[in-house]
Amino acid sequence: MSKKTEILKPDLRLIAWEITRSCNLNCIHCRAAAERGPYQGELATEECFRFIDEVAAFSRPVLILTGGEPLLREDIFEIASYSTRKGLRAVMAVNGTLLTAEKARAAKQAGIQRVSISLDGAAAESHDRFRGVSGAFAGAMEGISYLKEAGLAFQINTTVTKRNLTEIESILQLAIQLGATAHHIFLLVPTGRGKELAGEDVLPEAYERTLVWFAEQEDKAPLQLKATCAPQYYRIIHQHGDAKDRKGQGEGLHTFTRGCLGGISFCFLSHQGDVQPCGYLEIIGGNIKERPFQEIWEKAEVFQRLRDINLLKGKCGQCEYRAVCGGCRARAYALHGDYLEEEPLCPYEPLHHQRAKRVKEQLSK
Repeated sequence: MSKKTEILKPDLRLIAWEITRSCNLNCIHCRAAAERGPYQGELATEECFRFIDEVAAFSRPVLILTGGEPLLREDIFEIASYSTRKGLRAVMAVNGTLLTAEKARAAKQAGIQRVSISLDGAAAESHDRFRGVSGAFAGAMEGISYLKEAGLAFQINTTVTKRNLTEIESILQLAIQLGATAHHIFLLVPTGRGKELAGEDVLPEAYERTLVWFAEQEDKAPLQLKATCAPQYYRIIHQHGDAKDRKGQGEGLHTFTRGCLGGISFCFLSHQGDVQPCGYLEIIGGNIKERPFQEIWEKAEVFQRLRDINLLKGKCGQCEYRAVCGGCRARAYALHGDYLEEEPLCPYEPLHHQRAKRVKEQLSK
């Protein structure tokens, strides 16, 4: 593959917008270490409208209204409704505890297409411990019931750590029983409050087994499955696809989705207007109060570098799956201080490394 073809073209498909950093829970893994607030410098309603105008002028991405807890903003449905009128697909990520029948109906009327509810345990004890507030599980269940009454699609999000790894299958079954449209798992990135979970990262081998298991569920589970902050998932999907190809049962590698989208098809907007590749990679490309969003997205140095696959280091730079995986750049930055370094939780050895190892072993005989 030539170097020219390894520079990925930006295609803005998703924006995660930290509409507020304020939150009513105290989650142990929170990347923002969010508290009740208020936080200074949050974008005002009119600034939010201007941002939506800027985005709609050149793209039509999915706009993920997240936080913190989005429902703590009094103008959340006004902002959602405005984005819908501008042709953007608005979705919302909440913890579920602040949802009411009235708010669920308001979300539906504002044009919100889907709401995600976080469940990090299959029962109250484990989920509440993870979320730092007693009653969080019961509140999430009640919130889901209001979404169902309003006829609003919902998905379940789960952050995977050592403490809930054994519950992942049960959480998936719970998502199915509840009637969720999708189940998305997130592999822990040690940022924010998550830094305090040292030693709770899933080890590379267990990480791999979990992702292989999750991939196997795609043909079994009656809902959409997606692994986030786990780009190796797409290498695993490709490996399975390769096997099918050789049997004449599958399609080529080009048909699959890429793993890490940060700076390529995805970006994050903070509550103060900072634009980052993702919420976990806290390197600022620019602020929308100071520079046009499109200019930041297209020209910021961090985005330009993330789109150049040739700049990846270590085994990520030599991996034959680098164009479809890319490794978690935020995890690399958190552990190495360099977002272009190799993914620290990937056990896969590139073919180049495997060949070199075999040659070394043969020479040592």
